[in-house]
Amino acid sequence: MDLEREKGITIKSHAIQMEYTYKGEKYILNLIDTPGHVDFSYEVSRAIASCEGALLVVDATQGIQAQTISNLYLALGHDLEIIPVINKIDMEAAMVDEVKDQIVDLLGCKHEEILAASGKTGAGVEEVLQAIVERIPAPQGDENQPLQALIFDSVFNSFRGIIAYFRIFNGSIRAGERVKFFNTGSEYDADEIGVLKLKMCPRNELKTGDVGYIISGIKNSRDVKVGDTITHVENPCHEAI
Repeated sequence: MDLEREKGITIKSHAIQMEYTYKGEKYILNLIDTPGHVDFSYEVSRAIASCEGALLVVDATQGIQAQTISNLYLALGHDLEIIPVINKIDMEAAMVDEVKDQIVDLLGCKHEEILAASGKTGAGVEEVLQAIVERIPAPQGDENQPLQALIFDSVFNSFRGIIAYFRIFNGSIRAGERVKFFNTGSEYDADEIGVLKLKMCPRNELKTGDVGYIISGIKNSRDVKVGDTITHVENPCHEAI
């Protein structure tokens, strides 16, 4: 978004799936970037509810801010594994040691658990990815249970209607299946499902633990509520997430 570029902030959250090889094994990481601003706390809470862990990114030039603390409490409330990261260590005004002390006071973690990185130069990014694999638990769930998928975001496409982003907690979904949104009761065909990389990548099936999107030709944004649960029409789940 133009405003995001101008202000250097995240307004619309982004989800992306990447493959990462660590010690000879291939891992699939589903990453959701959320707005940090306190005005977007509901969007942040839905994204946090979709995750097993969170990167607490602190600006090395500014230190811990009030919005950082509020979002941290949201993550702790969902019992997420927290990985503290200091960003912008390449800046002249970076106060790495002071900010590390602030994080230790806030989290009660050890100094060596705090990662230092720079999104601009790429320094420390490899260590962040390794920490995600080592510290954050893999998604739990049962592929044989009825489908339960949490909608954490949606976007409007003028050609294809509402595109809902979801995380599957139980079960699986195939393209073409009839699904319903638990709270609104609306039923749709899953015309296209897939995962989010740098662009949308269609898939025939998504399973437990996957983060993806669904296109069902929905034209009315009221039918897609962030926080709702997607399930099958034929074999629905008994309760919403």
